[in-house]
Amino acid sequence: QVQLVESGGGLVQAGGSLRLSCAASGRTFSSYAMGWFRQAPGKEREFVASIDWSGGRTYYADSVKGRFTISRDNAKKTVYLQMNSLKPEDTAVYYCAGGIYGSVRSNYRYWGQGTQVTVSS
Repeated sequence: QVQLVESGGGLVQAGGSLRLSCAASGRTFSSYAMGWFRQAPGKEREFVASIDWSGGRTYYADSVKGRFTISRDNAKKTVYLQMNSLKPEDTAVYYCAGGIYGSVRSNYRYWGQGTQVTVSS
């Protein structure tokens, strides 16, 4: 079992930066790929970024490529999402998830409770 807790969300102006963290409990954190998803009001939850178990492979949605960076520290059981050049359209609840590497939401078995990111124009 893996439990995930996100932190680091908040209100930021367009062009600013935020760093999200996701702390995991459980002994098997390093066995899972980790991902970040987001859900804006009235929209479906969408893929943002994924990182494999070792941190050697990363994959991004086109909408965030070049602005967001996913990373992980297996010793700390934590995954990060560094978000730069934020835009109002990045406003959403951000969720971290543990599962199979890639963008398919149904391949992620474990989910956090989410953290709100609001980008003002």
